[in-house]
Amino acid sequence: MSAGADLAPARPRPRVRARAVQAPPSARVVSAFASGQAVNVRRHLDALRDFSRDEFGDSIARPSEGHVQAVNALLAKLRRPLSKAVGQVEMASRAAQGAQPTHAQLTAVLEAKSRAHDWVRATERVWDFYFDLFGQRQSAYGDWLFACDRIALDCYQHVFMHLGSSRSIPSPAPFAYMRTGFSPATFRRNIPLRRLGRQLNPFPLVQLPYHRLVNPWTMGAILHEVSHNLQNELALERKVPDTIVRRLRTADVPPQVATVWGRWNREIFADMVGCLLGGEAFVASLMDVLGRAPDQALRYSERGVHPTPYLRTLLSAELLRRMGFPEAGARYSRAWRQLYPSASGGSIPPPLLRSAGTCIPLVVEAVCFTRFASLGGRSLREVITFEPRHQSMIEEAAVRISAGNDPGVVPERFLIGAARVAVDRRLASPEAVMRSFYRELARR
Repeated sequence: MSAGADLAPARPRPRVRARAVQAPPSARVVSAFASGQAVNVRRHLDALRDFSRDEFGDSIARPSEGHVQAVNALLAKLRRPLSKAVGQVEMASRAAQGAQPTHAQLTAVLEAKSRAHDWVRATERVWDFYFDLFGQRQSAYGDWLFACDRIALDCYQHVFMHLGSSRSIPSPAPFAYMRTGFSPATFRRNIPLRRLGRQLNPFPLVQLPYHRLVNPWTMGAILHEVSHNLQNELALERKVPDTIVRRLRTADVPPQVATVWGRWNREIFADMVGCLLGGEAFVASLMDVLGRAPDQALRYSERGVHPTPYLRTLLSAELLRRMGFPEAGARYSRAWRQLYPSASGGSIPPPLLRSAGTCIPLVVEAVCFTRFASLGGRSLREVITFEPRHQSMIEEAAVRISAGNDPGVVPERFLIGAARVAVDRRLASPEAVMRSFYRELARR
């Protein structure tokens, strides 16, 4: 090609005049609206899919297959009415696709859409809750939460392995998660949860605040919260309060006093079983929580389900004594009374306070040393074994984790006590104890 051809001016392209797109007639707008609602709700339904374990990573901290399957079963239950509602939207939408849909046909689309959206919101609420819950296992705290799962599982296994007769095995095991706030909490299996729109919770949830996780020697809370679940799993939710009240009335305790102790049964049970599972360290952890200003520790609530803090610690000290730790029980009791030398300045009713010396041993007897049919004719004390030899295991494990060594074959729940001993005796820095605690639980 010649140089002159290269310099020849390009031919101008014909200009295309833009044409304004005419707005569709109202019938087309209505038709697009009707068909769009069907598309939207169908895609909503498809988005609320089952979870898979792999989407939460590949670390040991990810939720178990059992937890994922349980949530998927709940989602499947919710998707059935949602799927039906989506089908109704699609049917109404098709009926309204004509050139001149009737008012009744359009109203049917709107009503079907509203019903479908109600089910979308209900299902999405559950989906979001468990998505966030499982997603915590991919965070920096995933291994910590997995460690708490291991402790909870150890508690369940110990109890169910030592029942006097077989019971159906609970599944899945408790699942720990972190939430900001001051107090731990639990949500039992098969109870309706407000966060789930009153749907039944498929497995026990143990909620732990961050400040407990960074101080694992205070995590007797796990034993307490797990014990709340065990009361129901072992069918003791009615037997325990009845036994407490009956035992106190047999000893001529005034009925109004016996009723109060019966009302406190769930928190008493959780403390008693926590102490049976964890021993002395549980009581120390409990004191961390209950040791407050005198006006709080001595405050009585007429409708409260928690024992007055002042009495609550004395219950655990009494149980320690009955478990074969008389010196430890006396030591904690003396320390508690040194913190609160007089209970007269609080709001505890005088009859309750005057009879406490009689009631506390009787309540411990009723809860821990009564044989229950659902335990296979055994008492809680016979089912849950914690003796001085186990405290020796905890103390040896404390020395090992303080040095960064493998603590050996101690049960997972005993590592809470080992961390407590290590910190109380200053065997290592609190930070070193914390890191060793989680490292050992994560690599088991």
